[in-house]
Amino acid sequence: MRDGEMLDTLIRGGNVVLPDGVHLADIGIKDGVIVALAPHVALSARETIDASGLFVMAGVVDAHVHLNEPGMGYWEGFATGSAALAAGGCTTYFDMPLNGLPPTVTPAALGKKLAAANAAGSRVDYALWGGLVPGNVDELDALADEGVIGFKAFMSSPGDTGEGCFKEVDDVALFEGMKRIARRNKVLAVHAESEEIIQALSDKVRKRGGNTARDFLETRPLAAELDAVRRVLLFAERTECPLHIVHISSPQAVDVIWEARMSGVDVTVETCPHYLVFTDEELERLGPLGKCAPPFRGPREREGLWERLADGKIDLIASDHSPCPPEMKLGPTSDYFAIWGGIAGAQSTLQLVFDEGHLKRGIPLHVLSKALSEAPAKRFGLFPRKGRIAIGADADLVLVHPDSPNVLTPERLRYRHKISVYAGRTFSSDIGMTMSRGNVVYTKELGIVGRASGEWLRAAPDTQRRRQAY
Repeated sequence: MRDGEMLDTLIRGGNVVLPDGVHLADIGIKDGVIVALAPHVALSARETIDASGLFVMAGVVDAHVHLNEPGMGYWEGFATGSAALAAGGCTTYFDMPLNGLPPTVTPAALGKKLAAANAAGSRVDYALWGGLVPGNVDELDALADEGVIGFKAFMSSPGDTGEGCFKEVDDVALFEGMKRIARRNKVLAVHAESEEIIQALSDKVRKRGGNTARDFLETRPLAAELDAVRRVLLFAERTECPLHIVHISSPQAVDVIWEARMSGVDVTVETCPHYLVFTDEELERLGPLGKCAPPFRGPREREGLWERLADGKIDLIASDHSPCPPEMKLGPTSDYFAIWGGIAGAQSTLQLVFDEGHLKRGIPLHVLSKALSEAPAKRFGLFPRKGRIAIGADADLVLVHPDSPNVLTPERLRYRHKISVYAGRTFSSDIGMTMSRGNVVYTKELGIVGRASGEWLRAAPDTQRRRQAY
């Protein structure tokens, strides 16, 4: 800043979560960027925000969100989905390629996705995934050129959303796609469950008339996750493709991935709040709202995930926000297999991790912030602009009340459909304010504020993201 210039905003006296711990500090913001960070910033500002008693964290970078446009915005769209994310302290999200019509598996489909985002408006910044599906290997270079953040593939069926829907890959398509993606130094995100195991067990269960939540759990055992994880890790080793394994539900799978990583495989691992909060013992109580894939595991697995997160063996936490119309989740069917599988939860990620990880289990906030913000920003090439509170970074910030009990009522939900597995839950913490590039986009008192000014974060065509970088 030049002599005599004023800050746009000064955040005064907050407990600022930095990479090495929590520090009492002021944050000065100018033109959407952090320009001052010190115990006391002696600069005048047009606006001063008193953060006394609050924690100031880097905005969440949610690398796994399904907003379903174009064509399926009646499930969830950019306007409502981004508002929910902003209300939950998220300042950057990556939209998945599968549930739009068409899915984002060609440059033309990417153009339609961008057009939908521009028409609807996003409250915070976003990136877009491309997809790896059977028959589109020759489209991957063009998608990389157009700026997708990475690619997503399924090893098990992602569910049928109609003609032209996203399909799982077989081993040949997966291996060939990974070779192509490796040449571009992009990251491939993989849903790792064995379709062969799932189908064999489903056939067995369905033949005896099984249709309950317990029957569903039987068809997606831990073995299905471990089998697919081991296979895709082998492919990553042979192709040298940067690999990101999404929504891992078990510490056993984390350990397999960690062993491969220590052997030199370029791999990161993600888990989700619902695996850190719920267990299979609660699935019958939760009913359709708790259906997802992989499913919830046992209490031992849940606590094992927390332990590995604290130890740094889980790289990042993402919501896997996957909503649908109420009739697909809460309709009259008693057949659990016919219910859409997905958790609507993006608005609650930070509060869940803050309450369950920090307040309940004592995990330091800088460890949790790394998994929520810094690690995804680094892995996908957005760091140092995103992911950390530092001079020169975007002023993507969230102010958290650590002791402000509140109940998540349907009225507080910003989703298109006011249903969530977390509705009715009492939280100890609350989101006080979210700032995107220095602009206040949400406050506890006013709700969503300002205009939809989120920007598409177009990724560079070729970006090195090797393991040592994060």
